[in-house]
Amino acid sequence: MTDVVVNSPASTEPLALDDASLFFNRELSWLEFNSRVLALAEDDSVPVLERLKFCAIYSSNLDEFYMVRVAGLQDQVEAGVNSPLQDGRSPQETIHEIRRMVGEQTGRQSRCLEERLLPALASNGIRVVKLDELDPERRAQLNEHFNRRIFPVLTPLAVGPGRPFPYISNLSLSLCALVRDPLTGAESFARVKVPKEGLPRFVTAGDDHTFVALEDLMAENLDRLFSGMEVIDYAMFRVTRDADFTVSDEADDLLKAVETELRRRRFGEVVRVEVSSRMSQRLRELIAEALDVEHGDVFTISGLLDATDLWEIVKLPGYAELRDPPWSPVTQPRLQPEEGDKPDVIGAVSRGDLLMHHPYDSFSTSVERLVEQAVSDPDVLAIKLTVYRTNDDSPLVPSLIRAAERGKQAVCLVELKARFDEQANVQWARTLEEAGVHVVYGLPQLKTHAKCVLVVRKEGDGVRNYVHIGTGNYNAKTARLYTDFGLMSCAEDLGADIAEMFNYLTGFARMTNFRRVLVAPDHLRDSVLEEIERTIAAHSPERPARIRLKMNALVDARCIGALYRASQAGVRVDLNVRGACCLRPGVPGVSENIRVVSIVGRFLEHSRIFSFERADDPHVYIGSADLMPRNLDTRVELLTPIEDPELRAELADTLDRCFADNTNAWDLHEDGSWQRRRPDGDARDVQLEMLRWHVERASLRADDHTPPSRQLRGLSGRAALDSP
Repeated sequence: MTDVVVNSPASTEPLALDDASLFFNRELSWLEFNSRVLALAEDDSVPVLERLKFCAIYSSNLDEFYMVRVAGLQDQVEAGVNSPLQDGRSPQETIHEIRRMVGEQTGRQSRCLEERLLPALASNGIRVVKLDELDPERRAQLNEHFNRRIFPVLTPLAVGPGRPFPYISNLSLSLCALVRDPLTGAESFARVKVPKEGLPRFVTAGDDHTFVALEDLMAENLDRLFSGMEVIDYAMFRVTRDADFTVSDEADDLLKAVETELRRRRFGEVVRVEVSSRMSQRLRELIAEALDVEHGDVFTISGLLDATDLWEIVKLPGYAELRDPPWSPVTQPRLQPEEGDKPDVIGAVSRGDLLMHHPYDSFSTSVERLVEQAVSDPDVLAIKLTVYRTNDDSPLVPSLIRAAERGKQAVCLVELKARFDEQANVQWARTLEEAGVHVVYGLPQLKTHAKCVLVVRKEGDGVRNYVHIGTGNYNAKTARLYTDFGLMSCAEDLGADIAEMFNYLTGFARMTNFRRVLVAPDHLRDSVLEEIERTIAAHSPERPARIRLKMNALVDARCIGALYRASQAGVRVDLNVRGACCLRPGVPGVSENIRVVSIVGRFLEHSRIFSFERADDPHVYIGSADLMPRNLDTRVELLTPIEDPELRAELADTLDRCFADNTNAWDLHEDGSWQRRRPDGDARDVQLEMLRWHVERASLRADDHTPPSRQLRGLSGRAALDSP
């Protein structure tokens, strides 16, 4: 490994590029990302219901982080694993720092919610109040509602002789109480689960815009729950459990194995307990002991526990003035049909490659329409697609069922091990199998994360393959919330590659040297490293080269080391990393030519672009993979090159706008801190600009053959965002 001198106060000794000081901790870097999400909840320039949404997203993100990442660290500690992580910290040291950061962040969240968001909502007519803020008539009405609708659902569970501490389900909110028998003086502990299904978390209090938390109404009626007993103490708490699991790759029936593990997940070890600030030390110690958690994993929360339920308020009908302007995705100009017709996607693709950018381009008139058209086309012989995460009402899977019913070969690769979507995918798999679709569950030891559709169509005396290769899941709901790219093509060698990849996934074919695509786990990392080395070799002061990468996470040590070498060679490296980034930029002699920018805004930045910009040999890819060991070593991932110069120009324009953003962009510094950019002059917001650009582009005539790169330069970017 190359040695370099790092001119920093901490060290003047040569460092190898794999030295721990050159890497940030993955888990702590991810927590910094979630902090950036929380910053949007704290941003007064964001509409208040959108801020409430980010507050809920922060909590949901943190739940999953504990269920998977922290649970994994705790497993290592319990197993006696003390090996340092990539940044040199041990698992136990990482857990201690996580506790500190989470404690600070959840304190920020509570203050933001109680001191800023709830008052702002109240000033706009949406009130979340305590019972003592209501007049006697409304309180009486709520108590009557409790007696009729809530009380029959509740089940108090006491702890005592012959009554062990009750099972507490994952992510459940509970009311615990100490009660005393007035006749004997005996004290007992009891727990009542706050119902999660069938009852809203926020109960309307006499009108449609005043709410009381369900747990407050339960606490108000403790005498009904413990009739004849004296309640001497009570408080709220919430449990998070280890929800990760491993399915044996030797299982004879993978479907049944996943279903078995899903049942076991309910009983995972407790990894975090959140308790209300009113909880007494006695109750806190009792719960910690009963749930067998360290005191460091018990977090005191001021105000509302489980902010994920704030989605109920976010989704209230009306209140348009408290939200972002509405956005309806537009149909890509080349797919715009004649009036009354549906888009002819197959015809458009036969005339040249198409690049879709969601949520700006419509998912329904492109990807879903491709599959729909293929089902009804008598010349289509086969339809194959991968399903990692999809929505419950997705038309894609039912389309496969219709294809099978019409005698076409319909193949669906369902990834049963897609974390937290396992149950939905099990259900889809059974439905598809019952309809005669060929269902495949992927490869042993690997998750199939690649996003692709293959349509095999009879044309002339042969067949032509039409493909879609994307950066995001085939999920119509997330396609309206996540930024993702997708390439549609019928190029012969690309179609042959995708056909061979499906054969590899569904049969016994070996991984081959593909013609154009890059596929993990066999080739992708080495191909990316080769691209970096070629860019280094091509760079000179007279003909500078550049690397620009956009992804969700950058963790892989070998890829980071290669980027350090590129920086040392003078290559400019621009990284747009939304989430965890283990690369340390700005280190003299190592990474002073690298900048890292994260964009956190209205939409979740989810697309992956790999751009190696050499004067005579530019290579640009999009696809499903982040540069993380799990993506490169234990998943089937797919990157496709973008060879049409005009489509490459569109991707380059997106990257330009990402790095120019000064509204939702954050810069990573050498010390690991993130600093939000602020406009110094004209404001730049990549997502706002892309919304406007796509509205204007869609307004162009479909037969306007102006190259997209010229359209990019010509569009003013002043279109209204609330266009239908």
